Amino acid sequence: MKQAQTIIKRMLLTEKGTGLAERGNHYVLEVYPDSNKLEIKRAVEQLFKVNVIKVNTLNRKSKVASRRYRRSGHTASSKRAIVTLKAGQKIDLT
Repeated sequence: MKQAQTIIKRMLLTEKGTGLAERGNHYVLEVYPDSNKLEIKRAVEQLFKVNVIKVNTLNRKSKVASRRYRRSGHTASSKRAIVTLKAGQKIDLT
């Protein structure tokens, strides 16, 4: 079994993610690409001491980005998890 620190990279504090946390008790995390839903659920429960109801994951593919002097590159690809918590529980975002 993996440790929680090798599954979750960081919490994502964006406008959309903050709105989800306020309205629907959903939190957005950036996770390592090789982690699955069950590992993410266990890691969140262990780190934040909350009860997780559901985990949705999505893979964000890299995009082509133009650089100076006609060089092209790519943005980083990432995996995100949207975690739904039990009613009445929350993760402190500050």
